[in-house]
Amino acid sequence: MPVEDKKENLLPKEPLDLPKESSTSQPQTTHEVKTLLSWTAPGRPFRKRGRQYYLTSLLIMFLIEIILFLFSQYLLMLVVVSLVFVAFALATVPPRNFHYRVSTEGITIEDHFFLWQELYDFYFRKIENIDTLHIRTHAFIPGELTIPLGDIDKEHLKSVLLPYLPFREVVRQTFMEKSGEWLSKNFPLENPNQVAS
Repeated sequence: MPVEDKKENLLPKEPLDLPKESSTSQPQTTHEVKTLLSWTAPGRPFRKRGRQYYLTSLLIMFLIEIILFLFSQYLLMLVVVSLVFVAFALATVPPRNFHYRVSTEGITIEDHFFLWQELYDFYFRKIENIDTLHIRTHAFIPGELTIPLGDIDKEHLKSVLLPYLPFREVVRQTFMEKSGEWLSKNFPLENPNQVAS
């Protein structure tokens, strides 16, 4: 067998079974992303607190600090002080406005984008007497997106989200939510009838 014939057998041959491109094939359709709804609202529910809230919180912190000092739990004393500091910072500084956008691909919160496939379901709840949209995620983190509605109508937003996510009418409260609600109802840090100055 000549050397040239051996070389031809070793070279790969072009596949003959591939379909040939024809000019009559269907044109590719481009999927256009459309904004369905957009609004601006604060980044978190916020209510201005009165002086009684801060005084009551400091008194409770002081009592807990004394108990922890008696049991020589100095590290826990620092944790309690830091938690009260964070609570005061969140109660004092109002949140800045965020831009929210619902599109055919997902939901955008400022510069964070969530695809519809990453989201599980949604429901509405009032926090600090502010209507909020809660969207649960498949991933453990963030777990749930809390979006204040601002001046958006709840029913209109619901009609926009329903083609993409299921609506949950009743949501069971977790043990922590029930405990927090019971504590705030039975041991309020400020008089609910008092207007914050």
